[in-house]
Amino acid sequence: MSPRSIYHADKGLQFSKIRLLLIHAHPVPESFNSALLQALIEAARIKGHDVRSIDLHAERFNPVMSADGRRGYTEESQIPADLARHVEALQWAEGLIFVYPTWWYAQPAILKGWIDRVWRPGIGFTLRTRDKPMRPALLNIRLIGVITTFGAPWWFWPLLIGAPGRKIILSGLRYCTAPRTKTFWMGLHEMESQTDAARRRYLDRVRARISHIPL
Repeated sequence: MSPRSIYHADKGLQFSKIRLLLIHAHPVPESFNSALLQALIEAARIKGHDVRSIDLHAERFNPVMSADGRRGYTEESQIPADLARHVEALQWAEGLIFVYPTWWYAQPAILKGWIDRVWRPGIGFTLRTRDKPMRPALLNIRLIGVITTFGAPWWFWPLLIGAPGRKIILSGLRYCTAPRTKTFWMGLHEMESQTDAARRRYLDRVRARISHIPL
């Protein structure tokens, strides 16, 4: 057993320190979402986790699936040069946490495009064949979390719309990871009308959640 890990008889293998990959998707550097990212990074490093972060807007990630990109979207194709660092980071990570605002009930376009292009066959999953079913490929990932904000009240998003953004990550992406991957979801609703005190409390909740990783 790795010296990085500990064992709980009731929960199986758990990690005392894990490799955390943080994916951030907000175009405004001084936004509250950027403050959430910084709180997350600080809390994770205090606990001794190995942290990497990818700020999709800061690095001007291209979310568009081009015609050539779609033609080459197979397990056998060479990974495009602009995706190599992202693929390597996914394969390095043990935990994956997304920080983004929920826009139109789901992820911002840049993040959805990142999922479309990076979680490709041979990286996120293996393609189904006549003889074999589709299978997950990111078995190194055992934790997925989301820290997000909403403009709508808490009841509107899940009850009337069906929480599509949550399903994309905690069901869809989770399928591509280890069978017993743990998940968490945190959201601050009615963001535009929240007080500074409410936003500080949410930041504190984020720090507290990260301090208890592994879950």
